[in-house]
Amino acid sequence: MKKTPATPAASRRRADPQSGLPGEVVLVLQGGGALGAYQVGVYEALHDAGIEPAWVIGTSIGAINAALIAGNPVDVRMARLNAFWKHVEQQGTIAGPLDWLGMGNWMANMTTVMRGIPAFFEPNLAAFRGTRANVGVESAAYYSTEPLRRTLNELVEFKCLEGGPTRLTIGAVNACSGAMRYFDSRRETLCVEHVMASGALPPAFPAVRIDGEPYWDGGIYSNTPIEAVLDDRPRRDSLIFAVNVWHQTAPEPESIWQVMGRQKDIQFASRADSHIARQKQIHRLRHVIRQLTQHLPASRQADPAVKELASWGCGTTMHVAHLLAPRLESEDHTKDIDFTPGGVKARREAGYADTRRMVERSPWREPTDPIEGVVEHR
Repeated sequence: MKKTPATPAASRRRADPQSGLPGEVVLVLQGGGALGAYQVGVYEALHDAGIEPAWVIGTSIGAINAALIAGNPVDVRMARLNAFWKHVEQQGTIAGPLDWLGMGNWMANMTTVMRGIPAFFEPNLAAFRGTRANVGVESAAYYSTEPLRRTLNELVEFKCLEGGPTRLTIGAVNACSGAMRYFDSRRETLCVEHVMASGALPPAFPAVRIDGEPYWDGGIYSNTPIEAVLDDRPRRDSLIFAVNVWHQTAPEPESIWQVMGRQKDIQFASRADSHIARQKQIHRLRHVIRQLTQHLPASRQADPAVKELASWGCGTTMHVAHLLAPRLESEDHTKDIDFTPGGVKARREAGYADTRRMVERSPWREPTDPIEGVVEHR
């Protein structure tokens, strides 16, 4: 593949690193197909501000973007992200009467469905045997993702993850046990199969086998992997950029077409707000435990049993900066396969603008209640 020249936004001079960050910077990326272009804009704005994540967590397209970030040296990350998204843009659609009728995206989406995307996925010949044919879990899908394997192997330097400066965590679900698993570069060696497994959304894409077990897209279990950082141990002060591309709330739908879009939003938003609400309660209790322990006499604090109980407490603060991709005027329930250049560009620019505003405002610098362990910024 040829290297893609930097976009005008990517060619901006990077600012000096932001001062006053309240802890380890974590970037959390949802799954969402073409909606992942928003995440590219988010990272680009952080990169331009001199803010590089120490930890990137992703599911599905979020895992692919995360691997392109964590699996490359800082100075080539934007070039690799640009190259990937240029290759998956659905080129070759012809402007004409359908564009005038507002159906231009429909033609591009139909091309994606029928032909796939050359650098991402292609029709699976095994699917022509019918949906009831026993072809094995690694072939039981409408498309093959072998093109993605080649693309990732070319654009991701997986050796960078072995003791590198940026931690990578990828979510996938075991197709047999139904259990969610987070593969973590700090605990195991990650390779292209882990990234592909996280993006293996059935029945479109086939399961990917890791350590003998078949795995599917983590998004079918939990598409919002923020729980991975909030449950991490040891706990540490963090600034978490939670990048969501699906909307939990919306006006009531009035047509079957709108219902299809609303259903998908609810499914893949994956209870992001409820995850945060639960974690706020848990972290508040941890702060309460820590304060109660400090009121005990020194002799009691030294007791092994008390030490064990006190270990459940902590004084860390996690700032969660929420970033939510806006709805585009023309989008519908097929927005996650909208790989048109216009769709990719609009979502990427929105991600850049939203993140730049968040960084300029830096709400994490404001005073917070010391009893609160999780502080949200929207």
